[in-house]
Amino acid sequence: MEFNVGDNIIIHSYKHDKTLHRIWKNETIIENNDKYIVVANKHTRVVEANGRYWHTREPSVSFFFKDHWYNIIAILKRKKITFYCNLASPVLIDDEAIKYIDYDLDLRVDGDFSYRVVDIYEFKTHSKKMNYSNRLTNILAKETLHLRSRIDKRDFPFNHDLIRKLYNKFIRIEEAKQKQ
Repeated sequence: MEFNVGDNIIIHSYKHDKTLHRIWKNETIIENNDKYIVVANKHTRVVEANGRYWHTREPSVSFFFKDHWYNIIAILKRKKITFYCNLASPVLIDDEAIKYIDYDLDLRVDGDFSYRVVDIYEFKTHSKKMNYSNRLTNILAKETLHLRSRIDKRDFPFNHDLIRKLYNKFIRIEEAKQKQ
């Protein structure tokens, strides 16, 4: 199935052992091309693997790459934009959802583009428990370096004006859907 700008879609996050990790219930596609898909939401419902759920506090614009081992979530806070980057498999899009495997390591990027790597302990634990291969570990290390370089150079999508522009596009799409 081909998804178009304005379509709603669900996101499924899995762990390496194929267990479901998390589901985002309602995202709106704002861009879709050969390299990535961009979705946005405002206070969407997130369901954890154990069935518990919560709603996101801030609106976000998320970038799921088809050829990189990470995804990037831009979070629009009151006075700043921050980013949360997940080391993850390239995205798979099927009739059901956007899907990816979460590999635990994350980078938190502040509004000034300073960042720190988080969840290293979780990565080490799951790496042993789920038998991450040396090949996989090397890919994730290489992609972490690529992601860090992208942040340092302010390469796409690390640009606050771009994030505001994409979020405004999302708002216009949602307003147009309301009028239908």
